[in-house]
Amino acid sequence: MSTKAAEGAAPLATRQRRRRMPTELSIFLVLVGIALIYEVLGWMFIGQSFLMNSQRLTIMILQVSVIGIIAVGVTQVIITGGIDLSSGSVVGMTAMIATSFAQSSTWGRAVFPSLTDLPAFVPIMVGLLIGAAAGLANGALIAYTKIPPFIATLGMFVSARGVAKWYTKGQPVSGITEQFHFIGTKAWPVVVFLVVALIFHIALRYTRYGKFTYAIGANPQAARVSGINIEAHLVKVYVIAGLLAGLAGIVTAARAETAQASMGVGYELDAIAATVIGGTSLTGGVGRITGTVIGTIILGVMTSGFTFLRIDAYYQEIVKGLIIVAAVVIDVYRQKKRRKH
Repeated sequence: MSTKAAEGAAPLATRQRRRRMPTELSIFLVLVGIALIYEVLGWMFIGQSFLMNSQRLTIMILQVSVIGIIAVGVTQVIITGGIDLSSGSVVGMTAMIATSFAQSSTWGRAVFPSLTDLPAFVPIMVGLLIGAAAGLANGALIAYTKIPPFIATLGMFVSARGVAKWYTKGQPVSGITEQFHFIGTKAWPVVVFLVVALIFHIALRYTRYGKFTYAIGANPQAARVSGINIEAHLVKVYVIAGLLAGLAGIVTAARAETAQASMGVGYELDAIAATVIGGTSLTGGVGRITGTVIGTIILGVMTSGFTFLRIDAYYQEIVKGLIIVAAVVIDVYRQKKRRKH
C-alpha cells in the first residue's frame, strides 16, 4: 500500500469508529422500540395505553429492581469470563436466614424467640454475610481448585436452596418488624438498585478493581504476566456477586413481609438474561453496568407487556429463552466483527 493510501485509510477508519453507535445507545433504542410496540398492541387488542399507566410502570420497576441488584454482580462475574448460576438460590437462603433475625416479639412463632425486635441492621448484616460467604465458596472453588464456574456455582445453586428448605423445615418466616419492612416499601428497592449500579459503574470504569476485572476476562495469561493476582481477584468478584445476591434476598423478604424457601427461583436466569441483553459478552472482557441497567429494564418491560396483553406465562418463558439465545448470537456476531476490525 502506498503512503498516500495508508494516510487516507487511517482517517477513514477513525471516522468509522466515530460513526459506530455506542452499545448502550443501541440497547436503549431497542428498549424504546419494544415499549412502542406494546403501546400499539395495547390500543389494538386491549383498548388501553401501556405507557400511560403509572401504576403498571411502578410495579414493573419495583419487580425488576431485585433482578437488577443481582445482575450488577452477575455482570462482573461474566466480564471475568465466568458465570454464576447460584444467585437465585442465594436469594432464597439469605431471605430465610436474614428474616429469622428480623421477627417481632408480637409474632408467636419466632425462629429465635430470644432474638426478636432486633435493629434492622442486624438482619441486614446477617443477610449480607451469608451472601458473601456463598460468593466466597464459589470464588475459592473456581480460583484455587480450577473447577469450571458453571459446575461450582451449580453446586451452590443446589446447596443454597437445600439450606433454605432445611433452615425452618420448609416453613415460611413471617412477622417482621416495621423497621425491616421499611427497606421494601415505596421506591426503596429501586433506590437500592440504582445506588448499587452507580457504585459498581464507577468501580468498573475508574478503579484498579475494574481494570483487573476486564483484563482477566479479556486475556487471563496477559493479566497474570502483568502482575495481577488472578485467583485473589476472582474470589473478590464472586464475593461481591454473592453479597449483592444477599442484598437482593433482604430486599425481596422486606418487600414481601415474609420469607419462603422458594424465593428467588429463576432469578439467576433473569439476571443473566438482563446482563447479556445489556451487551455483556459471555466470552468475557466486555460489558458495562449501564448496559445491564437498560437490559434489566428491557426484561421488565417485556414481562409487564406480556401480562398487559394477557399472554400466558408459559409463552413468556419460551420468549425469554429465545431472547437469551438471540442476545448470545448477536454477541458472537459482534465479537467476530470486532476481531475483523
